[in-house]
Amino acid sequence: MTASQIIFLIVAALILASSLMVVTTRNLIHAALWLVAALFGVAVLYAILDASFMAVVQVVVYIGAIAILFIFAVMLTRREMRDRGPQLRKGWWLAALLGLLVFAGLAFMLVTQPGINRTVADMPQGMDTVKLLGTALVAPDAYMLPFEVASVLLLAALVGAVYVAVNKK
Repeated sequence: MTASQIIFLIVAALILASSLMVVTTRNLIHAALWLVAALFGVAVLYAILDASFMAVVQVVVYIGAIAILFIFAVMLTRREMRDRGPQLRKGWWLAALLGLLVFAGLAFMLVTQPGINRTVADMPQGMDTVKLLGTALVAPDAYMLPFEVASVLLLAALVGAVYVAVNKK
């Protein structure tokens, strides 16, 4: 077993444990922190796959923006931090069974997929994918407009969240 496979197994276990803690913990702040741990594990997986841009986007956008925004929203609403209702619903076993069936179906499809054990060819030398992607994001004839629209939409969502949290009607 290679070092990258060992790191993958450790990070996969971290992601699974963190994801389980996100949905089972009673404290919302703790759930958000476990979500940050799970998202960081995904960033490590991107780094293992040599997808440096995706790893940076995972850290900056998902951990640095969305998870922190969630924590601020919880803290600004000044709601009770602990959920007092029942943690399990009546039909929890049906959802668990459905989840297991979906997992089994996806695992079966993955195992029976032809060519699943093939490796990906190496990137050509001198090809800087981060630079090409960065150029595409800010080029006027590429993705600059959707990039700017997304930033304005996120700003509007942040202003709306602050307005809802501060409004005392």
